[in-house]
Amino acid sequence: MADVKRVYTFGNKAAEGNGKMRELLGGKGANLAEMNLIGIPVPPGFTITTEVCTEYYAHGKDKVIELLRPEVERAVKHIEQLTNMRFGDKTMPLLVSVRSGARASMPGMMDTILNLGMNDVAVEAVAKRTGNPRFAWDSYRRFVQMYGDVVLGMKPQTKEDHDPFEVLIEEQKAKRGVKQDTELTTDDLKELVAAFKAAVKKQTGEDFPADPWDQLWGAVCAVFGSWMNERAILYRKLNNIPAEWGTAVSVQAMVFGNMGENSATGVAFSRDAATGENIFNGEYLINAQGEDVVAGIRTPQQITVEGSKRWAKAQNISEEERRAKYPSLEEVMPAVYKELDEIQHHLEKYFTDMQDIEFTIQDGKLWMLQCRNGKRTGAAMVKIAMDMLREGLIDEKTAVLRCEPAKLDELLHPVFDKTAIKHAEVIVKGLPASPGAATGPVVFFADDAEKVLAKTGQKAVLVRIETSPEDLKGMLDAAGILTARGGMTSHAAVVARGMGKCCVSGAGELKIDYKARTIEVNGYTIKEGDWISLNGSTGEVYLGQVATRDADLSGDFGKLMELAGKYSVLKVRANADSPKDAEQAFAFGAEGIGLCRTEHMFFEGDRIKAVREMILADDEAGRRVALAKLLPIQRGDFEGLFKVMKGYPVTVRLLDPPLHEFVPHFEKEQRELAKEMCVPFEKIAAKVEELSEVNPMLGHRGCRLGNTYPEITEMQTRAIIEAAMNVRAAGIPVHVEIMVPLVGNHKELRYQKNIIDRTADEVFAERNDKIDYMVGTMIEVPRAAVTANQIAEVAEFFSFGTNDLTQMTLGFSRDDIAKFLPVYLEKGILKNDPFQILDRNGVGQLVREAVLKGRSTRLQLKCGICGEHGGEPSSVEFCHYAGLTYVSCSPFRVPIARLAAAHAALTGK
Repeated sequence: MADVKRVYTFGNKAAEGNGKMRELLGGKGANLAEMNLIGIPVPPGFTITTEVCTEYYAHGKDKVIELLRPEVERAVKHIEQLTNMRFGDKTMPLLVSVRSGARASMPGMMDTILNLGMNDVAVEAVAKRTGNPRFAWDSYRRFVQMYGDVVLGMKPQTKEDHDPFEVLIEEQKAKRGVKQDTELTTDDLKELVAAFKAAVKKQTGEDFPADPWDQLWGAVCAVFGSWMNERAILYRKLNNIPAEWGTAVSVQAMVFGNMGENSATGVAFSRDAATGENIFNGEYLINAQGEDVVAGIRTPQQITVEGSKRWAKAQNISEEERRAKYPSLEEVMPAVYKELDEIQHHLEKYFTDMQDIEFTIQDGKLWMLQCRNGKRTGAAMVKIAMDMLREGLIDEKTAVLRCEPAKLDELLHPVFDKTAIKHAEVIVKGLPASPGAATGPVVFFADDAEKVLAKTGQKAVLVRIETSPEDLKGMLDAAGILTARGGMTSHAAVVARGMGKCCVSGAGELKIDYKARTIEVNGYTIKEGDWISLNGSTGEVYLGQVATRDADLSGDFGKLMELAGKYSVLKVRANADSPKDAEQAFAFGAEGIGLCRTEHMFFEGDRIKAVREMILADDEAGRRVALAKLLPIQRGDFEGLFKVMKGYPVTVRLLDPPLHEFVPHFEKEQRELAKEMCVPFEKIAAKVEELSEVNPMLGHRGCRLGNTYPEITEMQTRAIIEAAMNVRAAGIPVHVEIMVPLVGNHKELRYQKNIIDRTADEVFAERNDKIDYMVGTMIEVPRAAVTANQIAEVAEFFSFGTNDLTQMTLGFSRDDIAKFLPVYLEKGILKNDPFQILDRNGVGQLVREAVLKGRSTRLQLKCGICGEHGGEPSSVEFCHYAGLTYVSCSPFRVPIARLAAAHAALTGK
């Protein structure tokens, strides 16, 4: 263990690491090293590797400090040599920042500490050296506040409470009669430091640590500890980031944006992270430190003149007032802005992706603190990829791989109806932090957003003064987020964009009362539970519920889909039971219908009556009379599907669910049915009792139904074949695939195929014409998978019904798994919900075995998947790897599956 290198230094345009070492140094550490190597001004420092995070959880704090001490002490000396300062020195004290940095970006999810090394001696030395005592005490105040929060656990006691340090700051400002933190005097800040320390002592029983080395070890271990905090765990789960990756810790010499009017701090993006527009944008604060910008406590100013003018227009601020009160960095510090603009161009060109950068200006000198590939909305993701392709920065394959399949889901969500918007009542306007349309009842606390969703199924609008990382779960469960404070780079804005969640931030006119649970704004009073609507594209907030419409998908989205089609091998079909669904799927580029569930057609209008007549019939003759009524209805349905798909394959699954699903189970409904059908109630009740099953999922359904009641298969086959012949006669090509469900034994399939072929031959004889059709089966029973070579003697195609195959393979009921799934995920027994992400080692192996065995019998056997997994990106990747011909999913997941199929082909998996 002692021989392992755990610390990598950087500074003065040299580094022990580089940008390719993300797994070891984390994204932040790797990019800090790389920026040094390409000549970007970066404060010197060092990175503790992600492997140490693993050691921290395996061996504990004391052992990790023992292992790290020699290397960290050498690395601190490295910073000292480059800065001519000394850590813990009484006259030239070195102050450092301590930040997290996993290999995948997790903005705001873990902890940061600035100004570490401050104590009663250091503050006087800094004041004397800089000739700026206010700056020194402001830095000390910030350090005690951050360290108290992150390391010592000084947090609000309840959700209604405010941050204990912020309460003390507000009290001090009220006492002094000022509104801004920057208006507090040196003496005010001295009083605050004393009050902060007293609060720490009162709550923890311990004095605030004064020794810089104790502070450093406390901070490093707190950052490692934050890897397993609740919000970080949730964020990793949402973004499929493995817990075993761990986080690195980067320690850097402090540079100060709070030294006065010639200092500043900011966050910028090389392109617009919300829309994808190719425009440099960002926010800054004069006389501030980095956390001030992202925390949203002060609403920052824009970096560029153009951005500043746009902001002013959105806020209804005149150009004269903008220039006087809210000037851009480009206007205030033109030389620094010019250097920053050149650096962002350099970084984007070097990394060939949109960059999210953090910077500090200390006494007129620019320092870069971080760069990373920026989080962006789904719309921005597509636009940036297509723009960069047109600009020649990236090639087609990179453009496809640059777009995450799951994020396309954001583009498919509804937007506000233009007519409804014209009549909507605007109550306030904020910043358009993350685009989209959100409407729902107001809640003020993150956990209430979770409760509303769980209780009503309705997503709420989360309204906060400003959000914090602790609000992550509620933000996820909300329809949208509205904040009174914070700019376009605040926590709420950045996290919402990463989630694809609608967000309006910095609506400063909102007066939010957490205890009363009300909003007062422009003469309106909105209580918890009242509905509002957010327009994340304009920043407007509307009273009540505003109607929405489907999003318009064309332009760059269409171009991306063309590229996905060009590079994918796996075809994508849709699960569609109606012409409307089929039209939607076809518009999204589906190359056929992989699953048409005929039973869904039976629940519409008067059809259910004919189905119930068939079920209640006493004999086959009675069933045939009822089925004859269903025949023209089914034929019409299939004609609609065949017409829409214009010759692409349409896979029609024969009746699958047990018959008891079509009859009522409660006496009141049974008596109503008896009256409607003019039969005795007792007959209905007796039939329902006769049809009831102990375990219906494994009962009288699927091919078992067709084999015991062959007349059902006959009617459905006739409807399919006649519909296909009618559509072809109208000059539209057809491609018919008839699928037999729930086969576990090749004899079951042979019996069904005989019925299908005999019925088709009857239709051909009646019409003196023929069409081609295929007969295949759903592989849903594990026995079917392991005897696939026998089944392929009969079946011309396989379609894996992975919903039931998962149930039967794992022995988990899809309807009951929620009772134990959270515990299994928490304990690591399962990594994912197997009904959402395909279980590769169990169900996946059955799929692969069935494909291999089936094709050993029938070389050109077409194999697809039609369960819910067909639209989940990692499951699509597996289907490509397993050699399937196609995946089939719901219409709105077709674009996601198409892009995932292209990813799988391009990455060679």
